[in-house]
Order: sequence, then C-alpha cells, then structure tokens
Amino acid sequence: YFTKRGISIIMIPGSKGNAYMNKYVFGTRGIIFYEKRGGREKMKCPFCGEANTKVIDSRPADDNSSIRRRRQCEKCKKRFTTYEKLETIPLVVIKKDLAREPYDRSKLEQGIFRSCTKLPISVGQIMELVDSIETEIFNLGEKEVSSQQIGEIVMERLKQMDPVAYVRFASIYREFKDVNTFMYEIKKILDNQ
Repeated sequence: YFTKRGISIIMIPGSKGNAYMNKYVFGTRGIIFYEKRGGREKMKCPFCGEANTKVIDSRPADDNSSIRRRRQCEKCKKRFTTYEKLETIPLVVIKKDLAREPYDRSKLEQGIFRSCTKLPISVGQIMELVDSIETEIFNLGEKEVSSQQIGEIVMERLKQMDPVAYVRFASIYREFKDVNTFMYEIKKILDNQ
C-alpha cells in the first residue's frame, strides 16, 4: 500500500568517498524526517514526530544490500522500521528537453505503482522490481543517464512481469497519440507469447 511507504529527504554522508546513505522509511505515516541535534541527525517518529527514537534491532536486509533497523519512539513507544541503502554516485537524469535533474527514486516508484494499479502484483514485488531497476541504472557507471534509458529498462522489466502493466507504462512513456499505436503495442506482445 503506497501511502504507507516514504523516502526521507536527508542524505547522510557514508564512509567511503562520495557515497551517501539514503534512509528508506517504512511507517504508517509516510515520509519520516530528520532533526539535527548537537551535530547529529535524529530520526523523527512517524506517529508523534518526536526526535528521540532508539534502535532496538539492526541487521542486513533480505538482499544484503541494505541495513534494516527496527526503532522505537521514546515518547509514544510505537515501533517502525527504516532501511539504509548505499548510493555510490550521485546520478543526474537528462530529460527529453535536455534539462538535467537529480535522480529521484520516488518518481520511478510512482510510475511503476501507477502501471500496476489493480493488478495482482504485490507491493513487495513492485519494490523488488524498483530495486533491480535502480541497481541496473547505477551499474551503468554513468554520472548522467537519459530518461529514455531509464524508461526502456522499466518497460523491459514490466514486459517480463505483467503485460498489462507494460502497456500502461508504455502508453504514457511513449505518449501514444491514437488507438492504432496502442493496438500495435498490444499486437507485439501477443505475437511474442
């Protein structure tokens, strides 16, 4: 359920070079923010907003590419989970109009979630898909990636996962202007099955 997931907006310096740690936050109130106190950034509780939280459990996540931390609020005593994931290079996306903007995982998530609406695809499957697409994008080793490259990677992965999600994404990404273009894309899928 998408509104239960959020991504924090603070980047925390990592231990090597220009690496950063992104906090991917899973709570029932969406995005969780940080508050700076005494030179340290504190995780705010998604339920009451209190900055005093403590880590009660920390372990590698399922894919061993992130760290899962179970936290508890000192004020309301509710628990929530955060994930830390290493991002090795800052990535810039080149848009169709040649404008450049920082890579934003949430845009990728939103596009895929919209494509998978009302389909038998779990949130877990979608998050795994987003993780694998993001890994492929960062493995390109480029500092700048075109939105076209990202779109093609997403379409290829969605085509393998669910043809309806693929057609939905392609219709927006490729800006289908008429029914014939839409039918041509569906015919290509049917011919390959």
